[in-house]
Amino acid sequence: MATPFVPIDSAADPRIADFRSIRDRDLRAAGLFIAEGEVVLPQLINSPRFRTRAVLVSETQARRLADRLPTHVTIYVASQAVLEEVVGFSFHRGVLAVGERGDERTVDEVLGAAPTPSLVLGLCGVTNHDNVGGIFRNAAAFGVDGVLYDEATCDPLYRKAVRVSIGATLQVPFAQVKDERAVIDSLIASGYQVLALSPRGELIIGSQQRPTSHRVALLLGAEGPGLSEQTLARCATASIPMHGTWDSLNVSVTSGIALAWLRAPR
Repeated sequence: MATPFVPIDSAADPRIADFRSIRDRDLRAAGLFIAEGEVVLPQLINSPRFRTRAVLVSETQARRLADRLPTHVTIYVASQAVLEEVVGFSFHRGVLAVGERGDERTVDEVLGAAPTPSLVLGLCGVTNHDNVGGIFRNAAAFGVDGVLYDEATCDPLYRKAVRVSIGATLQVPFAQVKDERAVIDSLIASGYQVLALSPRGELIIGSQQRPTSHRVALLLGAEGPGLSEQTLARCATASIPMHGTWDSLNVSVTSGIALAWLRAPR
């Protein structure tokens, strides 16, 4: 069955109000988020967690993607000029979708659904959208079973985080807790061995010595300040060996290296 297209001739059309230059914070308050790009759209459409409310595509993308667009979702089609007026900047991807957040997942729902053995992530104070998106992309690539993040960390459903993750934030389960201490408390209460990354960490990532628990949580802090001294005192610590006097990497890169090590065959 062919996908029904709804033509849009004006950026002011009230039917596409959800797409118009709305801030992430306002979208979150409305229970919505934006997913953009041809690669991300299938992740939203096929997500068991989130519902697709509507899709807005350029005329060019409508022709290219006609056979791949969902038939059960409203598909609005606009010229490139109208699309860029809606978005507010030069927009070459030509695909936007509005997703519905639904009810927030709880810690028990995320950690309780994780299998045994399992590997999860804890994010503390990771405020950069690119880093959060990159971490979730790594999480999907290495089979992470869930992510906990504190209130200081960027929302995984913010537009740029979704885009950088290429839709991984729509697939990897996550739940928010209050602060860094609550992240650790939740993980320990659920039986996880928490491994905190730090330039001063004792366990060397890449070595043969790895955590032995069937439930492991990798804890990541913000670039610069990192994790608190209180956290490092409560957890086992790990570090990535560096050349010379260099002592740190981008946190997204760090997560990929550490996850690859934790997932490597024993």
